[in-house]
Amino acid sequence: MGFGERLIAQGERAIQAIRERLPHDQSPQAAPSGDGMDRVITRKPAWQRYAPYAAGTVLLVGAAVWLLAGSGGHVYRVPIDRLTTGTVTEGPFEDFVAVRGAVAPFITNYLTTDQGGTVKQVLVEDGTIVKRGEQLVILSNPALQLQVAAQQLTFEQTRFKYEHDILDIDHAISKLKADLARDKVLLDGNAIAPATYKEEQEDYAYQLKLRSATLASRDMEQKVRATQLMGETQSSDIVDGSTIIGNAAVEALTIRAPMDGQLAALDAEVGQTKAQGAVLGEIDSRDRFKLTAQVDEFYLGRIVLGQEALFTIDGRDYKARIAKIYPQVANGTFKADLYFVDTTPAGIHNGEAVDLKIELGGAARAMMLPNGPFYQDTGGNWVFVVSPDGGSATRRTVRLGRRNPEFVEVLDGLKPGEKVIVSGYEAFQTVDRVEFEKPDNGSN
Repeated sequence: MGFGERLIAQGERAIQAIRERLPHDQSPQAAPSGDGMDRVITRKPAWQRYAPYAAGTVLLVGAAVWLLAGSGGHVYRVPIDRLTTGTVTEGPFEDFVAVRGAVAPFITNYLTTDQGGTVKQVLVEDGTIVKRGEQLVILSNPALQLQVAAQQLTFEQTRFKYEHDILDIDHAISKLKADLARDKVLLDGNAIAPATYKEEQEDYAYQLKLRSATLASRDMEQKVRATQLMGETQSSDIVDGSTIIGNAAVEALTIRAPMDGQLAALDAEVGQTKAQGAVLGEIDSRDRFKLTAQVDEFYLGRIVLGQEALFTIDGRDYKARIAKIYPQVANGTFKADLYFVDTTPAGIHNGEAVDLKIELGGAARAMMLPNGPFYQDTGGNWVFVVSPDGGSATRRTVRLGRRNPEFVEVLDGLKPGEKVIVSGYEAFQTVDRVEFEKPDNGSN
């Protein structure tokens, strides 16, 4: 029982004692009649005789209630062996965050389908070492082949039209050239008017320009159509547009390795249907690696490019540096990529786990409190401070700063030597005081 509760109980017992002492008949007693100088003496009312006692009791009860409210009206009792406490100390505070990282390929190229279709052949197995340009998967798409055939026909028709137009222009040029040679003689003999000869010259110049424009338009048309079918123009290889279109369907349905590396996560079985843009697997670099880490969102504003991280593999210390930060938060964490500094550990492999210590700042002297689950429950805004006699703990507002896996920096509200409950606060989020009981000897 707490001190305030004991005061209230004592007050209640005092009131009960007063009630028991009150007489049952409080009417005035008449004195015997006589002829002398005697007079009737009336007793004071009971409330006047016991008023001082009642007032004292009320004050006592009020004081008890005030003390109880001042020490925290909501009390939670818990066996002391279910709690963990930590002592506020002063010393060098190391500002770092410990995270679990993993080895990942430095470069990853994904295999995507430029055209959808049905898997016709799988030429390699998952995990195979491949060379750039090597065929990996062949798709079949009859609809695409018909479409390409139709486009090829359109291409041929357009090409034929251009050739026909160029033949007409060449014929007109040849005729005008002969007319000019003949009419030059007539002009010199004044047999035709100069205006007639000038008009023929203008027609001849127009046909020459028309021929150049038609040839340029034809070449551009061929390149555009080839680009639409192949995905990219290889102008240096363009000799015949028809040949390019004939190979376009095969190229679009053949998945090749985009670089040297190791094939991973292959997702292609004969008979499967793959949509356009589907990812069939990836090619990972084999000789270059990086580290990836998932970091608590609490540190999103404190992780910056260039920060160093320390780690140990096979008893040897290494360094890595933050190279890329992904600000998107998922499940309370964000992703960061780290590149090795100076030396890449020998014998590492893709997916290998690594414990990283990311340095956020140098060591500095500070007050600190052992880190624990309490921080997640309070956000670092308040704690339960153990009383000097060790029998209870009261809620206190504090201001905490940086934290690492071992300690939390104390900025205000605590003094060195004070003890604080650092285990979880789930059970007494709304209480003001925690009273410690004897261990429960293992009972639940």
